[in-house]
Amino acid sequence: MRLLIVGQLNGQIGAATKIAIDKGAKVAHAGTVDQAVTALRDGHGADLLMVDVREPIAQLHAQLQTERIHVPIVACGIGTDATAAVEAIKGGAKEYIPLPPDASLIGAILAAVADDGHQVIFEDKAMANVIALAEQVAPSEASILITGESGTGKEVIARHVHRKSNRADKPFISINCAAIPDNLLESELFGHEKGAFTGAVARRVGKFEEADGGTLLLDEISEMDVRLQAKLLRALQERVIDRVGGSKPVKVNIRVIATSNRDLQQAVADGTFREDLLYRLNVVNLKIPPLRERPADILALANHFARRYADVNGVPVRPLAESAKNVLMSHQWRGNVRELENTIHRAVLLAQGGEIGEAAIRLPDGSKVTDTVPITAPGVVARAAQAAESVNREMVGRTVADVERDLILQTLTHCLGNRTHAANILGISIRTLRNKLKQYTDEGVRVPLPGEVRAAY
Repeated sequence: MRLLIVGQLNGQIGAATKIAIDKGAKVAHAGTVDQAVTALRDGHGADLLMVDVREPIAQLHAQLQTERIHVPIVACGIGTDATAAVEAIKGGAKEYIPLPPDASLIGAILAAVADDGHQVIFEDKAMANVIALAEQVAPSEASILITGESGTGKEVIARHVHRKSNRADKPFISINCAAIPDNLLESELFGHEKGAFTGAVARRVGKFEEADGGTLLLDEISEMDVRLQAKLLRALQERVIDRVGGSKPVKVNIRVIATSNRDLQQAVADGTFREDLLYRLNVVNLKIPPLRERPADILALANHFARRYADVNGVPVRPLAESAKNVLMSHQWRGNVRELENTIHRAVLLAQGGEIGEAAIRLPDGSKVTDTVPITAPGVVARAAQAAESVNREMVGRTVADVERDLILQTLTHCLGNRTHAANILGISIRTLRNKLKQYTDEGVRVPLPGEVRAAY
């Protein structure tokens, strides 16, 4: 845990620092917001900012957002100043801590940030085998490729490997290759010099340098542009990077872990992923089974999430009723652990009485959690044939482009606008989906935003 204290905290820096260090944090100080931003640009990373409420928190938050530096902010001020606390929260702070600092409160916040939902919970033998292999290779310097469906817990396993490695006391830095546009990803990875491109107002250290000595997680690496893959391969082979606009190579000492929810061998065959890069990354492959193939984990995870979200929402911890357990065990969990977590969070809020009953196990729209009826059920085959005939009639006279557009938009609607889930269902990359959606928007077609349901047309 790396804590950066910003400002003077009304003279309480010493006390706050001692408490944080006693709780296992590594503490650094910055006198002002500008000094804090400079430190973060220079690669002096932080997992949490503890900021004097008198500092311009809204300005700091906006600047971090602009420069894509994702660090939570906690505001600190004398006593229970409600006005200052409200302004700090509006400005982007996650919490407000009254000063003088309370050891238990600071400890709880540090623990929450350090944990951040990355506990490894498992009971199934299939998952136990993956964990055993992960712990066996963790102390090595080998690159690791973690594969599995979306939502299976690939980043959780990556963090577990880091905790069990010889680099555990060094930074763990994660970057989602699918979430950053191609023209910005190179700068995010390797950093840039001042003036390297429009908007480069200062030198910025990239994720490779920020992770120096520790572990760098390249999440969803299959979405990285093939041209940038060549530069990544050089960095992995030579442990040297070039900042964008830089003239001098920079040495780095990192352990790389990559994740993908796609078949990278197929991506190599399709020409969208370099074969030599795959070999460089895939020294050890940790393949995480989907939740439906590790049934013993379902209730273990469900109980964990039930306790966690009861604490988060300040409601009593309720056990799962047998009827609820039966529903959970019969569901296919196409969204894997992520879907299960959301379902249990919702159930904690909907539950009444002393248990979490079957009635509380609901889908986001409030409907019951059910799966597709087996096609051997009476009448299902006939209904399927009628549906297929209807679909065939509807397709006659339409272009392939029209059918493709409708399929993409209907799938996106089914996923409530979630691009990643829709791309997985469609079997295309997130980049291809985004390009298609941009095309439809340019053509005047209404495309739903994440969380929205598209109206029928």
